[in-house]
Amino acid sequence: MSDLATAKMQEWTAKQDAAEQLLPIVGRLHRNNEVLLTVYGRSLLNKSVTGIIKAHRYARHFDTTDLDLGETLAIAEVLETLDLGAARIDLGRLAAGFRTTGGELADYLRSELAPVVGAHTAAGAPRDVVLYGFGRIGRLLARILIDRAGNSGMRLRAVVVRRNSDDDIIKRASLLRRDSIHGKFDGNIVVDEEAETILANGVLIQVIYSNDPSTVDYTAYGIEDALVIDNTGKWRDEAGLSKHLQCPGAAKVLLTAPGKGALKNIVFGVNNDSITDTDTILSAASCTTNAITPVLKVVNDEFGVVNGHMETVHSYTNDQNLVDNFHKKERRGRAAGLNMVLTETGAATAVAKALPELAGKLTGNSIRVPTPDVSMAVLNLNLAKETTADDLNDFLRQVSLNSRLRNQVDYIASPEVVSTDFVGSRRAGVVDGLATIVEGNRAVLYVWYDNEFGYSCQVVRIAAQMTGAAAPAFPALG
Repeated sequence: MSDLATAKMQEWTAKQDAAEQLLPIVGRLHRNNEVLLTVYGRSLLNKSVTGIIKAHRYARHFDTTDLDLGETLAIAEVLETLDLGAARIDLGRLAAGFRTTGGELADYLRSELAPVVGAHTAAGAPRDVVLYGFGRIGRLLARILIDRAGNSGMRLRAVVVRRNSDDDIIKRASLLRRDSIHGKFDGNIVVDEEAETILANGVLIQVIYSNDPSTVDYTAYGIEDALVIDNTGKWRDEAGLSKHLQCPGAAKVLLTAPGKGALKNIVFGVNNDSITDTDTILSAASCTTNAITPVLKVVNDEFGVVNGHMETVHSYTNDQNLVDNFHKKERRGRAAGLNMVLTETGAATAVAKALPELAGKLTGNSIRVPTPDVSMAVLNLNLAKETTADDLNDFLRQVSLNSRLRNQVDYIASPEVVSTDFVGSRRAGVVDGLATIVEGNRAVLYVWYDNEFGYSCQVVRIAAQMTGAAAPAFPALG
């Protein structure tokens, strides 16, 4: 083996060794202190050794080089000594800050994390969460909540479904265990048919059978003051969703669809500051609204949006037919796997509920296409200011890296990416920089989004705020 090859293998082995030392610290801080460690927004929780190394390589987008695992390991070792309170802590940004500041690492970390240093208290009881419905979004929400379990401030206690067969719970558990798009469940699932429970990675989930949201007594299962996440989409107005609040043990409701009437439609990162303690029913809007609103907000803030049109090229959903058959909506009765189906979308007008300054400025349509997940929104905008493709892309890239919307807006500039590359994206939308078109004050932006998982991540962020489980992030960005 050449000297270079030997050196590269030794370098890789050293990274593995550091990652192996970092992994248990990540787990202990999460379990014992409710601290989530990230690297430039990429969570390290439940990652493999290779996943840890990959997250450190992502830092080259910020610092032009891979993040040194030795640096982050040293920081993590000090963090364990600081008796921290609940927080989301970015090791990459702390490492970059310390390289600039210098001095004693412990002193630097105490200063940067002052609000949570020494703030650890015995973990209180997490807020109960109930999933009303267990379809595509419901099962992904379950996976995310299970992954976050262990002093995360939220605890998945139950799912409510209609009984469809004698072995209903077995089939429900199987669908949680295996997913054709998002892969196998990472962990163990045990079903107790008699007790009607699913035990997933230590999280005991009661399966409750009901046909009516107003008939469940959650307190009979020890569930109190719960947030009910309605992911059925059957009830979308205040009157229908209020049925959940008639149930003993239910305190608040979050709808995973656009809300009708006066319901607040929340796009996390854009208007979640409008959530108050007195809000008992909220909507998480739609996947498309979540994908485009953060991008539209920052573009409007920086360049001004005069007007525009949004076209979403959207994966088919289980609302459509596999073969031609009756459907109450136009065109959706035609075979989803064989056709592009032109249909309406309310996302363009729904943007105004989260971003009132764009009211009346956007139109929109949707084309359902024969792919099972990941969609793309095409934003054709007339701007108040002239710009260039390079300047617009540079701006959006910085938003994705260094703004308070960095968990909503991502940016990529690769000539080879296709839709499946975005399966599992935790961002609300990903701007495809190489597709950006700008001529004077006219701009066309292409935004990829995982309309299932990325949207589910946005829903969980809202749920965390509604339940008081959202932890402060350090170091803070604007």
